[in-house]
Amino acid sequence: MSEALPTEFTSGAVTQRLSTGLAKIGMAIKSQAWRSAGSARLTPTQGQAVTLLRARGEMRLDALAAELGVTAPTASDAVGALVRKGLVLRARSAADGRAVALSLTPEGTVLADEVADWPDFLARAIDVLDPGEQTVLLRSMSKIIRQLQVAGDIPVQRMCVTCVHFRPNVHAGPHPHHCAFVDAAFGERELRLDCHDQAPATPAEAATNWARWTATGGESAPQGDLR
Repeated sequence: MSEALPTEFTSGAVTQRLSTGLAKIGMAIKSQAWRSAGSARLTPTQGQAVTLLRARGEMRLDALAAELGVTAPTASDAVGALVRKGLVLRARSAADGRAVALSLTPEGTVLADEVADWPDFLARAIDVLDPGEQTVLLRSMSKIIRQLQVAGDIPVQRMCVTCVHFRPNVHAGPHPHHCAFVDAAFGERELRLDCHDQAPATPAEAATNWARWTATGGESAPQGDLR
């Protein structure tokens, strides 16, 4: 009969070991972001800004800063550099003529397409997981991101689980959830972490949906503002 592992191999909470793993992945992401943006003569923040503007279209500076998770001065510095490089245009907003909006120039659009594929190295790593493991990881990431959002550690994310259109666990079978926006059922593998059509649910709606969605795993809704 084999002996138990020595204490040095079992000490420390599993949450600490998972945090260490996530931190290592974070370092890899930072390194790849610098490498990709550097090849285009951009800082990572500038690279993220052009990628975000490519995905979202016209944005105001405060919205861009919030999405990037940086201060307004930092976003302003990044945008100023992009304007000087001819990659971003400042103009009156089409939606609100009193506001100044940011958009990509044709040159900025081309560059955004070039730097947008740098996270592909993560997709290749995730491909080593089987479909079931990928589904569990996606569900787990939704919970982790939601908690970071509730704690104020990251900007509000446009996820299914916080959306006014999300109807969790209302169908039987492999597609238990329902999206009221497109009026279609979907499963855990189709959960989105960044949906263009997401609209934040009210705190009450979000709390109810969170409790219903996590009930399959036995978790309770997190405390705080659940919008």
